[in-house]
Amino acid sequence: MITSKEKKQKQNGKCRFNIKIMENWHDKYIVFFDGDCGVCNFWVQWILERDKKDQFMFASLQSDFGQNFLLERGLDTKVFNTMYLWKPQQYYFIKSRAVLQIANLLGGVYKLLGIGKLFPKFLSDSIYDIVSKNRMKLANQKCYLPTPHQRAKFIEV
Repeated sequence: MITSKEKKQKQNGKCRFNIKIMENWHDKYIVFFDGDCGVCNFWVQWILERDKKDQFMFASLQSDFGQNFLLERGLDTKVFNTMYLWKPQQYYFIKSRAVLQIANLLGGVYKLLGIGKLFPKFLSDSIYDIVSKNRMKLANQKCYLPTPHQRAKFIEV
C-alpha cells in the first residue's frame, strides 16, 4: 500500500511519480524498464492492462530500486536498453526471454508467444537489440497516468 500521496511531476522533460517504495513486492514478478523510453512505457502500460492476476510490479532501471537490482548482479548501471523480469529469490530474465516469460505469465492468447522460445536466444535477442537500439525513434515519451490500482503496482519510478 502506498502511504504517501502520489502525484505526477515533470522533471527535466521526463515523467515522474512520487511513489514510495512498496513493501509487498517480494511475491510478485518485477519488470525493470527504461523509465525515459516511450516504447518501454508503452509496454509497461500494455502489461498493466492485461495483468488480470495482479502478478506484476514495475520499477524503472534509473530508480534507486532498479539501480540496486543492477548493482547486486554486477550489471551495467548506466545503460538502460534492456528489460529485466525478476522473480525475487528465484531468477531473472533479460531481453527477449523476459518478454517471452511475461507473455507466458499473462496467459491466455499471449501464452502462444512462447513459441518464440523455439528460436535460439542469440537470434531472438538480436531482434530485441534492433528494436532496443531504435526505441527512442519509435515512440515519443508520453506521460502515462495510471489508475490508482495501477499506481500501486509501481515499486519505484
